[in-house]
Amino acid sequence: MIDEIFDDAKDRMTKSVENLESNFAKIRTGRAHPSILDSVKVDYYGSEVPVSQVANVNVEDARTLTVQPWEQTMVSVVEKAIMTSDLGVNPVTTGNMMRIPMPALTEERRKEFIKLAKSEAEQTKVAIRNIRRDANADFKNLNKDKDITDDELRQAEDQIQKATDEHVSQVDQMLAKKEDSLLEI
Repeated sequence: MIDEIFDDAKDRMTKSVENLESNFAKIRTGRAHPSILDSVKVDYYGSEVPVSQVANVNVEDARTLTVQPWEQTMVSVVEKAIMTSDLGVNPVTTGNMMRIPMPALTEERRKEFIKLAKSEAEQTKVAIRNIRRDANADFKNLNKDKDITDDELRQAEDQIQKATDEHVSQVDQMLAKKEDSLLEI
C-alpha cells in the first residue's frame, strides 16, 4: 500500500520535471533550435498542427533555422504563421525553403526569459510539493484506518520528503543551467 502511493507520487514528480524540461526547451536562447517552432501552429486542411508536422525543421548553423514544407502550397501558410507568431522572427523564403535567422537577444529580452524560466521552475516546485502533500494525506488516512503503524507513517513521510528534495534539486539545477544558457552571448 505504502509502496504504491510512493511509486505513484515519485512517478508524478518525475513527470513534472519532464514537463519543465519541455517548457524550458520552448524558451529561446540565442541559439537556433527546432523546438523553438513547436508553439507555431499552421492551418493544414482545416486543423491546427505544429509546423514540424507539415515541414522539415532543421538547424543550418548556430543562429539559423531552415524550414522546408513538404507541399509547395504550404510555403506561404507556414511563412505567415511564423511571422504572426510571438517569436519575433522573420523567415526569408527562397523557392520552397525558408531560412529563419535568430536575432541576437537583447539584455532586456534575456531578463524577461530568465523571469519566465524562474516562474516555470517555481510552478514545477509547487506541483512537486502538492504531490508530496497528497501522498502524505494518503499515508495519514492509512494510519487513521489502522492499516499502517505510526512508525510506518513516519518512514513513509521521510521517504516522500527525500523524493521531494531530490526532484526540487533537479529543478534548481535545470534552472541554473537554463539561466547560464540565456546569459551566454
